[in-house]
Amino acid sequence: MSAGPSASGNEILVINSGSSSLKFGVYLTKNGEEALLCSGSIDSIGGANGKLQLKDAAGKSLCEEASQVRNQQEAFSRAMKALEDVGWKQTLAIGHRIVHGGPRLREHQRLTPQVLAILKQAVHFAPLHDPPAIAILEAAQKHFPGVPQFVCFDTAFHKTMPEIAAHYPLPRTYWEQGIQRYGFHGLSYESAVRALGPQLPPRTVIAHLGSGASLAAVLNGKSIDTSMGLTPTGGIPMGTRSGDLDPGILLWLLRSGEDPDALESLLNHHAGLKGLSESAHDPQGESDLRALSHAADQNDEAARLAIDIFTRAIAKTVAAYAVSLHGLDALVFTGGIGENSAPVRAQVCQQLGFLGVTLDAKQNEAAAPLISASNSKIRVHIVPADEDGQIARHTRRLLVP
Repeated sequence: MSAGPSASGNEILVINSGSSSLKFGVYLTKNGEEALLCSGSIDSIGGANGKLQLKDAAGKSLCEEASQVRNQQEAFSRAMKALEDVGWKQTLAIGHRIVHGGPRLREHQRLTPQVLAILKQAVHFAPLHDPPAIAILEAAQKHFPGVPQFVCFDTAFHKTMPEIAAHYPLPRTYWEQGIQRYGFHGLSYESAVRALGPQLPPRTVIAHLGSGASLAAVLNGKSIDTSMGLTPTGGIPMGTRSGDLDPGILLWLLRSGEDPDALESLLNHHAGLKGLSESAHDPQGESDLRALSHAADQNDEAARLAIDIFTRAIAKTVAAYAVSLHGLDALVFTGGIGENSAPVRAQVCQQLGFLGVTLDAKQNEAAAPLISASNSKIRVHIVPADEDGQIARHTRRLLVP
C-alpha cells in the first residue's frame, strides 16, 4: 500500500476517455490544491497491442503490462482493478472529460439521468469521441453506485465567444439547429489561464498543439475565438485530421463515390500530417511530429512540407487572432508538441517576427516557462497542459451546491 495512493475516501477519480484510449488519475486536496496521487492509461483499446501503465505522483511505475481489451467498459474495469491492486478502492466523486455536449450542454455539471439523455442525443456532434465516453460513464455508474459523477466539457470554455466568432455563414435556421463554432481543448485552455494567473495579459493566443491541435484567442481570460469549429476535425491541420477544407472538396469526393463513413475516416484518420507526409519513402505517411522531424532532417521533402504547412497554419491563425484581439500581448504553447518541440515553436515564432515576436534560442531549447527574448514585444510562454487537474478542481467545486 505504501507504493500506491492513499485511500482516505476523499479522493477525486478523473476519467479522460479517448476514442481508443483511457487515461485516469486520482487526486486529493493538499493545501487547497488538487494534488495528483497516481495516474494511469490504457492505449490501443480494441487492438492487439494494448498496454496498461500506472504511476505514482513522482512518476514511479506501479504497474506496466500488456492489456488487450475489447472496448471502453473492459478498459474501465481493468483500470479500476489496477488501482485496487495498489490499495485504492473508494472515491468521493468522479469527474469525466466529455469532448462535446452539443448546444444544450455548455457548463461543467453533475451527471443526472436527464444530462445523460441529452448527451446521448448529441453524439452526432462528436461521433468518434462521445460514444466511448458515454460507455465509460455508464460503466462507472455500475462500478461506483451512488457515487456522484460530474461531466466536464471541452466546449465549455468557449461559450463566451461572441456570435460574430461562433456563427457560420449559413442561413439562421442552421444556427438554431446547433450548427455553430463550439471549439475544443477547453480544459487545456482553462488550465493554461489558471497556471499563468496574474502573468496572463489581456490579449493572449494559446496554442494547444498535440495529435489534435487548436488555438484560442483569449481576451481578459475569456475565449473570444478558436480554430476548431462544429467538431474537432476543423481548424489547423493535425496529426491525422485535415483541419479546415474548401467545402467543394467534400462535395467533389462525395460525387466521386466516397460514402460519408469513408469520408469521415479520411478526414479524421488519414489526413493532416499523415496524409501530407505520404511519399515513396513512406507510403503510409507519418502523424508523429518527432518521426516527421527526423525524416525531414534526412531530406524527406514530404515530411518537411508537412511540418511547414503545420507551422504556417499555426502562425497564420495567431496573426488572425491579433485582429480579433486588437493586438497581441502573449503567445502560449501547450500540449505535447507545444511543450516538447523547440523546432516547431521556433518555426512558428520566426514567421511572427513582423508582429514583434522574438525568441531566446537557449530558453526555447531548454523549454523554459518564458522563452521570449528580453526585447520581444510579445511574451512567449510554455505552460504544461493539465486537463485532468482541471477536471478534479471542477469536480470538487461542484460537489458543494
